Amino acid sequence: MTPQLPVLLGCDFSSAPSARKPIVVALGAVRGARVTLSKLQTFATLDGWGQWLHDTPAWIGGFDLPFGLPRELVEQLGWPLEWQACMAHYAGLDRAQIRDAFAAFCDARPVGGKFAHRRTDLPAGSSPSMKWVNPPVAFMLHAGVPRLLAAGAALPGLHAVPAATRIALEAYPGLLARELIGRRSYKSDDVARQDTERWVARADLLSALERGATRLDLRLSLTHAQRDQLLADARGDALDAVLCLVQAAWASRHADTAGPGFGLPADLDPLEGWIVSA
Repeated sequence: MTPQLPVLLGCDFSSAPSARKPIVVALGAVRGARVTLSKLQTFATLDGWGQWLHDTPAWIGGFDLPFGLPRELVEQLGWPLEWQACMAHYAGLDRAQIRDAFAAFCDARPVGGKFAHRRTDLPAGSSPSMKWVNPPVAFMLHAGVPRLLAAGAALPGLHAVPAATRIALEAYPGLLARELIGRRSYKSDDVARQDTERWVARADLLSALERGATRLDLRLSLTHAQRDQLLADARGDALDAVLCLVQAAWASRHADTAGPGFGLPADLDPLEGWIVSA
């Protein structure tokens, strides 16, 4: 019997999903240099999303949420320096406790250097994973990572699972988007800013993905209906999920690289983690 191939997925995550703004998962497959989008799936609750990950037996996913905290921050707070113990401690805090601890850390630092950063933040251009507003990535980590662990996922470089069939990778859609269209804005949650200029940016971004105009050497394959759906999504959540799908596809093609595999650097910090393809 031919073994079942893992589902490939990209996830645009929210720490407080709702029917109005759900978690969006893009499902697909990679064959050679072609990434095919099969469907988009949404989850209005964290538990619904977590249960689906648990019930899906084999997947490789790129998730738009941080998997670790800056080592400098963890050391300063006196939290455990081993990733799994650190995440268990973090999961045991509520959001008010997290905000207070991080705010006190920032208050003690000079202007221009308030936040601690992970090593991956500079090459990826990502927000520090301790930010609790705009965007609240600290709360995304708090909500997302425990559910990935509960689903039985391995997080390469951070958390091993024997004979793992569920592989979770930290993705960041902004990294791939900037490569293709620079710093042009292609989305907004603010209805007043959902303008023609951003629609054109989404069109250019999708065109570049379909042409394979990225260093990842992958081309995105869409139906006309899928392209129309992604163009019409002015919030950009579905498009961000697709960008994460492409990053997951790249990682799946590099699963057997040295070190943690999946194209991750051999010297990644085992407390902080790394954004795939950065």
